[in-house]
Amino acid sequence: MRLNVNPTRMELRRLKDKLKTAVKGHKLLKDKSDEMIRQFMDIVRENKAMRKNLEADLADALNSFMLARASSDETALSQALMMPSVSVEMDCSTKNIMGVDVPLLTLTRKGDINALPYAFSSVTAELDSAIIKISAIMEKLLRLAEIEKCCNMLADEIVKNRRRVNALEYVLIPNYEETIKYIMMKLDENERSTQIRLMKVKSMITQQ
Repeated sequence: MRLNVNPTRMELRRLKDKLKTAVKGHKLLKDKSDEMIRQFMDIVRENKAMRKNLEADLADALNSFMLARASSDETALSQALMMPSVSVEMDCSTKNIMGVDVPLLTLTRKGDINALPYAFSSVTAELDSAIIKISAIMEKLLRLAEIEKCCNMLADEIVKNRRRVNALEYVLIPNYEETIKYIMMKLDENERSTQIRLMKVKSMITQQ
């Protein structure tokens, strides 16, 4: 669609500068989009593999816990788990991926990470196995949450960036090109009209 501007040389120069900037911006955004998609696909593959492994580990840990619950007294089990021997803290910072600040989660354990919070005589060995397995997958769960949030944020940014690229490629740049073509045509017409008038004036002067 042609822009509503005055067909002057100054406007032509201004629009050519804008077109040059738009073309350069389109290339930069397109390159950014391509690289972002490449990194996004790498993270998605990592996410898929990690989720598959973690689901298997989590199912195994929950199965051990169900065995412990089935073979232990409910009261004894509750008392054994009432006072944990380890506390955990999570620190949330960010890292930058292609201009997107994605979360970076860090887990810190405090206490004796090898100790169990109960006497071995009060519960069965299945609970020991369940707690060890669940403790071992905490970092993996945190990493999976971090990766999945990263995937969501990158996907949103890819969509936004694609809209900007399409707006430049299919709307702004064609509008500039069409308007420049129109102004050049108008300037050529004006120049021809001026030449014709000058020729007529010269002819009239010559006849006189």
